[in-house]
Amino acid sequence: MAIKVLHHGLATTVQDLGRPGYFHLGIPVGGAMDRYAMRAANLLVGNDEGAAGLEAVFIGPKLEFTEDALVAVTGADMPAKVDGVAQPGWTAFKIKAGQTLTFDFLKSGARICIAVSGGIDVPEALGSRSTYPIGALGGFKGRPLAAGDELPVGTGRLASEGKSVPEAMQRKPGMPAELRVLPGLYWHRVTEQSQENFFADEWKVANEADRMGYRFKGGRKLDFVEREQPFGAGSDPSNIVDSCYPYGSIQVPGGTEPIILHRDAVSGGGYFMVGTVISADMDLIGQLQPHTPTRFVKVTMEEALAARGERREALARLREALA
Repeated sequence: MAIKVLHHGLATTVQDLGRPGYFHLGIPVGGAMDRYAMRAANLLVGNDEGAAGLEAVFIGPKLEFTEDALVAVTGADMPAKVDGVAQPGWTAFKIKAGQTLTFDFLKSGARICIAVSGGIDVPEALGSRSTYPIGALGGFKGRPLAAGDELPVGTGRLASEGKSVPEAMQRKPGMPAELRVLPGLYWHRVTEQSQENFFADEWKVANEADRMGYRFKGGRKLDFVEREQPFGAGSDPSNIVDSCYPYGSIQVPGGTEPIILHRDAVSGGGYFMVGTVISADMDLIGQLQPHTPTRFVKVTMEEALAARGERREALARLREALA
C-alpha cells in the first residue's frame, strides 16, 4: 500500500516519538511536536504508539490512498474530508482505495497528527522515522513532503472504525495559554524585578515559531545584574560561556524576546537560559498559533515532577479508553 501526495500542505513531515540518545552529538530528539496527539492517533487506528504518522502545520496535505485504510486525525481542529465528506476529529474513520483525504481551514490549534493503520513505513534513521529537515535525516528522504511523493505504509492490525477519544481527553491549550517553568541555572543573572516581571507579564507567540523554537514578544525587557563578562563569553549581557541547552529551555537574547527551544533545537550555545518549560507542557507549545497570549507560571521541582506523574496517568487513561 502507498499514499500518493497530491499536495504537500505546509511543512508536512513524517514524525514518530523521536530519536532520544543522540543529543550529546548535536542530533535533537525530534519527533511529533504534540506527542500526546500522535500517540492518540496511533492508538485509534490500532498502531503502536510510536508508529510513524504525518504532522502538518496550519495547512493540511492532499493525499490519495491506493488501498483501503483506517485513518485518524488528532491535534489541531482542522477538519478532515474524504472525497469532500467531513470526518470527525480524534476518531478512526475508513478511507477506500482511490479516495482522497483533504483538510478544511484551520479553526484552532496549529498542528494535526495523521495516523494510518500500519504506520508510515519509511526507513529508520538512528532508531526513528522522524524527519529532521535541517540535518536531512529520517522521514521521507530527510525532508518535508512534496507533491508526487509516494509514502509506503506498513501492514495494519485490526481496529474498529468509529473509535473515538473522549472530548475530556483531547488536551488543548487554554486561553491565555499557561506554560509552567522551572527557573534555571542562570536565573540569578537577571534582577529580582525582572524575575517578577517575567512571570507577571502576558506574552504573545511571535511569527517565528517552528520545530526549532517558539519566540515570544510583548513582555517587559529583562534587566541583567551587572558583572564583568567572563573570558569566552560574548559582549551582550545575555551571553555566557557556552553551555548545554536542556530540552524546553528558554533563551532570552538581549533580554528582550524569550525563545523556547523545541523538538529540533540545537543542544548548546552561548545565550543564558532563564528557565525550562516542564516536560508535561511541551506538547501544548506545538499547538500555539502566532499572536496567542501566553503566561509563564513559576513552579518548583516538586510541582514539575507531580505534573509529570499526572501526565503519565493521563496517558494510562487514554490507553485504557482506546483498548
